[in-house]
Amino acid sequence: MKSEFTPPIGKISNVNGQCISMIGNDIDTDRIIPARFLKCVNFDLLGESVFEDDRKTLKGRHPFDLEENKNASILIVNSNFGCGSSREHAPQALMRWGIKAIIGESFADIFYSNCIAIGIPCFTLPKNSIEEIQNYCDNKFLFLEIDLKNSFATGKDLSLNLEIKESSRKMFLSGEWDATSTLLENENIIENKFNELPYINFNSRFS
Repeated sequence: MKSEFTPPIGKISNVNGQCISMIGNDIDTDRIIPARFLKCVNFDLLGESVFEDDRKTLKGRHPFDLEENKNASILIVNSNFGCGSSREHAPQALMRWGIKAIIGESFADIFYSNCIAIGIPCFTLPKNSIEEIQNYCDNKFLFLEIDLKNSFATGKDLSLNLEIKESSRKMFLSGEWDATSTLLENENIIENKFNELPYINFNSRFS
């Protein structure tokens, strides 16, 4: 896990970082964060336990344990990533390890939605493109700069036309993905609505 964690906030138009590859289809949420960690009272320490069982099995050879990946923030995956249970702990664990964006062949719907809700853009590419990137990552350091406005990523000797749901892209660019910040920015509107509701406004009920 990275030494410091700063959650994303507000508008997100660009993401950049080193890529880390996880090869395999149907990697489910129980592998991403095993069920025994769901008893936590907050998400703060989940990054330490991401892929816990897989990492124990591989004894230091897991991608999330390799020294060259310690600063990686863009995860490259295959198809149906995040399938299985709907636990929001899975993207929370990835984010707290340091992942800021995910590029894959496809994502499980609920996992995708949970990622969007906490500020992790998820992009898709065809199978052959993902495999090319993963092969590149196995041999070389790959740093990508992702432009959400144009759904485009660039790296050394590499240009990618990424796919992302238009509704998700607009949410990131506008900051609407960030429900808490949106609520705070509209505090006056909320207060006015609160005062209009007769079953909440006690002064109007008893005047």
